[in-house]
Amino acid sequence: MNMSRSSLLSGSALVACVLAVSTTACAQEARPFDIPAGSLRDALNLFATQSDQQIFFSGDLVTDLRTSGLRGRYVPSDALNTLLRGTGLTWSETRPGVIFLRRGEGGSQVAESAVQLDEVIVTGTLLKSSGDLASPVVMLDRDTLDRRGFGTVAEALTDLPQNYAGSATPVVQLAGSDRGGSNSVYATGVNLRGLGPASTLVLVNGRRLAGTGFRGEFGDVSALPSAAVERVDVLLDGASALYGADAVAGVVNVIMRRSFEGQESRVRVAAAAGGAEDVMASHLVGRAWSSGSAYLSYEYQTTNALNSRDRPFTADGDLRPFGGTDHRGLFSSPGNILAFDAAAGAFVSRYAIRPNASGTAQTPADFSAGSANRQSSMLGADLVPALERHSVYGRVRQSFGDRFETTADLRYSRRAYEVAGVANAGIFTVTQANPYFVSPTGAASHTIGYSFLGDLGPTRQEGTSESVGATVGASYAFDADWSIDGYLAFAQESGLAGVYNRVNSRRLNEALGTIADDPTTAFRASVDGYANLFGSGAANSRAVLDFISGGFSEARDRSRASSANLLVQGPLLTLPGGSLQFALGAQVRKETFDTEVISFLSTATPRVSPSPQRERSISAVFAEARIPLIGPDNARPGIRSLEVSLAGRYEEYDDFGSTTNPKVGVVWSPIQDLGIRASWGTSFRAASLPQIFDEAGAFGTFLTRADGSDALSLFLVGGNTDLKPETAETLTLGFDYRPRGRLNLSANYFDTRFTDRIAQPVAENLFGVLSDAALAPFVTLVNPGTNAADLALIQSYSGLPGFSPLFPLVSYAAIVDARWVNTGDVRVRGFDLSGAYPLRVGDGLVTFDASASYILDYETRPTPAAAVRQVAGLIGYPVRLRARVGAEWSRGDFSLGLHANHVDDYEDRAGTRIKRWKTVDAQASWVPSSDGLDGLRLTLSVQNLFDEDPPFYDAPSGYGFDPGQGGILGRVVALQLTRRW
Repeated sequence: MNMSRSSLLSGSALVACVLAVSTTACAQEARPFDIPAGSLRDALNLFATQSDQQIFFSGDLVTDLRTSGLRGRYVPSDALNTLLRGTGLTWSETRPGVIFLRRGEGGSQVAESAVQLDEVIVTGTLLKSSGDLASPVVMLDRDTLDRRGFGTVAEALTDLPQNYAGSATPVVQLAGSDRGGSNSVYATGVNLRGLGPASTLVLVNGRRLAGTGFRGEFGDVSALPSAAVERVDVLLDGASALYGADAVAGVVNVIMRRSFEGQESRVRVAAAAGGAEDVMASHLVGRAWSSGSAYLSYEYQTTNALNSRDRPFTADGDLRPFGGTDHRGLFSSPGNILAFDAAAGAFVSRYAIRPNASGTAQTPADFSAGSANRQSSMLGADLVPALERHSVYGRVRQSFGDRFETTADLRYSRRAYEVAGVANAGIFTVTQANPYFVSPTGAASHTIGYSFLGDLGPTRQEGTSESVGATVGASYAFDADWSIDGYLAFAQESGLAGVYNRVNSRRLNEALGTIADDPTTAFRASVDGYANLFGSGAANSRAVLDFISGGFSEARDRSRASSANLLVQGPLLTLPGGSLQFALGAQVRKETFDTEVISFLSTATPRVSPSPQRERSISAVFAEARIPLIGPDNARPGIRSLEVSLAGRYEEYDDFGSTTNPKVGVVWSPIQDLGIRASWGTSFRAASLPQIFDEAGAFGTFLTRADGSDALSLFLVGGNTDLKPETAETLTLGFDYRPRGRLNLSANYFDTRFTDRIAQPVAENLFGVLSDAALAPFVTLVNPGTNAADLALIQSYSGLPGFSPLFPLVSYAAIVDARWVNTGDVRVRGFDLSGAYPLRVGDGLVTFDASASYILDYETRPTPAAAVRQVAGLIGYPVRLRARVGAEWSRGDFSLGLHANHVDDYEDRAGTRIKRWKTVDAQASWVPSSDGLDGLRLTLSVQNLFDEDPPFYDAPSGYGFDPGQGGILGRVVALQLTRRW
């Protein structure tokens, strides 16, 4: 992070030329300009490319401002004055070719020395130097975020071609396809390159977030108040040398607005067919004075749920009409009489219960031998949660004289959600003690597979997620070049995840008559009624349902991160190519995590399972140097400029030891407009505290054997105190070609290699773990129905948290070890491409743009002894190619955009191809310049204009789509109104 200071500027930088400029703007000769009337932001972009200048300004400074444009030959200073006429803005030049905008009373002025300052954050460096970086950075500024039509920063980041949305999103979690599975509060993380959300470091203004979810391993970008965001920088390179742990796949740095003058209101309404209506409203108020500024932003969002029944390919689990298979199971309403098939190691249906006109089975004639009632376990569950969010962000800055400045900011977000979850279902024993018992064979008891969906409806998931962040900082300028910056930061994430309307198995057995009445409760089966599992979902009384559905589970998690940081920087010496810039810093950081689980699922009273607070302390020292070997004064043919950057960071953890990570970068400009860059470095990720200290647990789930049959499997989960940090080596190569007013191109090659990967190997192929030879070391096949040792082994796990009493011990067929380990290697290689081409068409401007990410190789080795697997284009991993291409036309007050999105085809575990997905997005904006409407902006956006369904995937969940690559919402229409006051 660079915290360079420049005259009253905040946040965003538009850098539209190649680095070196040897003369000042005021001294340059006249040159041709062709800039149409319209948005001042667009005009300044064109001015930068046509004048070979770098321009820094905050997004809110130019929001909704217009310019009459200009055409002809101008000295750049005169051209800029013309563009800014009537806007109330002025400019200064703190060094050759670097221009800063600000509000002011007078005209332009050239700064002879450094002027005090508000910080400008540059992601990917610690230095003030504003030259090109050796690592690629994608910048989404305020205008880009608005034009894309997304309501939140989280949505915009999820849509990036370099991001794989197959984990750490609400839809993926609800669809049951998240390999991580820790997203208990339906947060949104960033998963660059598909290396896992824990491998992408998320920052706010360069400060760390606390982790979210019940493992606290990734940052929640949905907690950020979007209206206060200035821009988002995405660093597509490992950066542990600069930022420490977790910056393996890259860094997302969300830059909040640095200052604001006046007021701004926003209202956005969006909707998809069948639900997911979304309303957002925000207001921002701020004031600036000669020595400082302050502002406060509030944002409110409410979203309705989208149920799986609202889409035909997720409605009932029977995917045969779409070319798939029937994923409906034997837990249904009406239910089935089951028997355990020892040879198959699974339950099979012997009789389907077929209630008569009374609504319940009463005689042996009400059963169908050899048949089965089938029902999806996911029937009626939500795929998009209902939520309500309140977010607040405030910032204050105050200078004391020309050298000392203080800043403070506070961020708070509270998100409450509600989800219709998976219905209660299981295997239950009913005996002749139950008055509703009836047997088609004359047996004294039966094992019944039953779903309570008809009786109780779905389970109800409710919870909250609270996010807090606070920073206090100060900076002091020793002179025009050297400065010291420091800050104290605190962040906290608190989550409550509750599941209610759950069947308590002890109370159910009491209501079935299987066990005696509990004298501590008021319920008496002989008086209040017995539970009836021989009906069609409406045979039980309200008293019985209220009694058995009192079960619940709650998990409370709290993650904290606090740090103190100090950084000194300035020019160390002067070389023939320019000044050698140097930064030296130190940091101390503390992380804590604690959790508590309360469950009332199988006991007479709720059981509380607190975990002790876990914590770790980290100390770090770090440095960076930028060495200009060739610059304007010693340039030569073929080497217009050449710079080398060196960075290193040493960190010491109190729980596992120390780590050192270097990074080397080279930036070379052989000719004007062309920059070539390369970087190499190492990165690391320390295991999260829950991954080390998590309590052991066990839970049952059905997995598919090689023959296609289902087997009840016992999953073992828990932490591992012997975990070592995972390490990575990253290499990037690329170029940027940016001639003024013409085609701009950027390309980036990346190569990331992991070793000692912290993972749950079975998550590589969760539903195919029983048939995957590479995962055999983590699977133990058992047959407790015939083997006493196997029965004893299952019995030994029955006391662990999560173990479900709804399944008999003899019904388990496998034990799967899903605990955390340091496992094999991962390597990802590929290309990123982007380009833009502005074209003047009459009085309008058309800008063509494209971006794409292509994966050459994604190789994994789940264990050190396993063979290397190529998983690029395999379900659960990034596809080979994701791309976005389109154009935007602007003229006067109007702009129109049309973009096509491409997701490449890929295959599932069975080798079946999943078709490519192509969608089109459209946007239209109106920014009136007439009197009385100044400061107004109206934007209409349509995502997935032609309402294309996601490509069909025969998912084990019974949902006919892959939420990691295809959207469930279909066409989404949004209207946003923004007004500056």
